[in-house]
Amino acid sequence: MLAGAAGPAAAMCLRLVVELARMREATRLLRVDSAHVDGCLYHGQSGVDFAEKLVRLGGKVAVPTTLNVGSVDLMHPGLVRHDQETTNGARALMDHYISLGCTPTWTCAPYQLAHRPGFGRHVAWAESNAIVFANSVLGARTDRYGDFLDICAAITGRVPDAGLHRRPTVHLDCAALPAKLLGEDAAWGVLGHLTGQAAGSQVPVLTGVPGPVTEDQLKAFGAAAASSGGVGLFHVAGVTPEARSTGAVRGLQRTIRVTADDVRGERLPRRCGLPWHPALLTDRVRAAHRAAAACRRAVSPAGVHRDQSRRARRGGSARAR
Repeated sequence: MLAGAAGPAAAMCLRLVVELARMREATRLLRVDSAHVDGCLYHGQSGVDFAEKLVRLGGKVAVPTTLNVGSVDLMHPGLVRHDQETTNGARALMDHYISLGCTPTWTCAPYQLAHRPGFGRHVAWAESNAIVFANSVLGARTDRYGDFLDICAAITGRVPDAGLHRRPTVHLDCAALPAKLLGEDAAWGVLGHLTGQAAGSQVPVLTGVPGPVTEDQLKAFGAAAASSGGVGLFHVAGVTPEARSTGAVRGLQRTIRVTADDVRGERLPRRCGLPWHPALLTDRVRAAHRAAAACRRAVSPAGVHRDQSRRARRGGSARAR
């Protein structure tokens, strides 16, 4: 393929994949079953130029390849008010990726489509929430593949044997969290946010989580952990495919015990040595704290009574008006 047997586009893409492998100190390349491309989202002319060159060289994807969201709403073009140059560039980029043989799914959640990677299968997926879901919930394997590398993996069907395959792990013991709290969907987004802060780019393993856990809860957890940290793979003992028992945490050197106070957003960052001050909070973190407040009310009888009192007062005021 490097010599051009599969065409000049495949040769160019494989040179990039091989260079990435050299940088990552990978000793071999892996075959992938599918790819999910994020490079179809327009960020400037360079993305259009790269895709256009692949089309001009006769490039075609070698594995089933889905596309992330584009910058233009094809069904409601008037809702996104770009300038004409951006609109033209975004539409051209989307068309180029279709010409390369990608399926125009335009979704950031390829795991909700009919084709899902099987347990232990290698894929090349971009989009952070898709990466963490594929690795953790489906038990497949993908590293993080950004723009240009994602389509190179799709055209060659190859990726370096590196990255998330060899990450260290950190153990989060959740046995102290109330079962009622973990039964609330909102709690999983908050727990994921805290886990991302604690784990960074490591692989967290959660134990002490009572079942059952829904796929939507795992999706919220993974998306939050990927946003607040760099989590691309997590395990929940007794729930996710590679951690059906607590044996998954044997031999880990670092254990963090998560408490209800941690879910309130007050203690875990400090215990992990992370800076923490209200002035540094982003809108996303504030949203997580609002969700945490909702969880506290869900498990606190006093909170429930306060909510009921507020609703009663609002109803009374409305009737008075």
